[in-house]
Amino acid sequence: MATHDLSGSRHEHVFDEGNLAGERRTWAVVALTAVTMVAEIAAGMITGSMALLADGWHMATHVVALSIAGAAYLLARRWSADSRFAFGTWKIEVLGAFSSALLLGVVALAMIFESVHRLVTPAPIQFGWALAVAGIGLAVNLASALILQAGHGHSHAHGHEAHHGHGHGHDHDHDHDHDRGPGHHGHDINLRSAYLHVLADAFTSVLAIAALAAGLWAGWTWLDPVMGLVGGAVIGWWAKGLIGESARVLLDREMDAPVVERIRGAIESDGDAEIADLHVWRVGRGSRAAVITIVADRPLEPATYRARLAAIPSLVHVSVEVNRCPHGECP
Repeated sequence: MATHDLSGSRHEHVFDEGNLAGERRTWAVVALTAVTMVAEIAAGMITGSMALLADGWHMATHVVALSIAGAAYLLARRWSADSRFAFGTWKIEVLGAFSSALLLGVVALAMIFESVHRLVTPAPIQFGWALAVAGIGLAVNLASALILQAGHGHSHAHGHEAHHGHGHGHDHDHDHDHDRGPGHHGHDINLRSAYLHVLADAFTSVLAIAALAAGLWAGWTWLDPVMGLVGGAVIGWWAKGLIGESARVLLDREMDAPVVERIRGAIESDGDAEIADLHVWRVGRGSRAAVITIVADRPLEPATYRARLAAIPSLVHVSVEVNRCPHGECP
């Protein structure tokens, strides 16, 4: 059995160390929303106000969604050093964002369904209580939005590169590249999902206040369900965008990213090397991995091709395979 010293060839695969500030602020918003939810449900039961009860249970859906975001942060951080996750645990956060976006879509559909029902079958509205509830909800959600907005702190990612040149030697480089490129601090999609839930609730509160005020002082009771339709449509659009964004990351749909053309341009800059196969995918907020197969008439060492990618700091794990062009088949 071979007894090679592999200490210089091994490295950790923690490509994204998470957003601890975002995680803490998410749990703070969960606590704030949960306390408000309990208070509204209790007050609704004591006063008999359906408006308070309805808003309290509506807030419960946001507690669940925000808890999903917080749990995703927690699990990604707890399992970050687990070697069973080949490219780290960041996608747990993306999965949390995807799940939260689905729940946001369900809320939008429920709003539209209830609004249509209210248009067909109008129900009496206690405008005074409803305005008070909407005002409380708006205040809580504006406070939550401010808390989450302040959580977009810079996360710190370590780059670990491993370039493999098959057939012409192996080059392993494990420089800890403190990526200062524009893609380093990519936006936190998990925090964005939590923020959208809070923003959606604040948006519906604003619409509700406008509709209830018009109903109280102008008698426009029809405006309440109409505003519900508008709110449901807008929130559904937001959910669709977040579902699409998180799904692209989960399915590794990265081959239309600008970095792909930068890789091709850098590798093929000598007019001899040509990329035969290229796979690029995200492993962190602003970090990507790539597998590259190069064919050349006069192949160079893998280290040489690796050096050409040094100007793309978002590449934190790259494997390079170099093959000589079969005789007579290259121009």
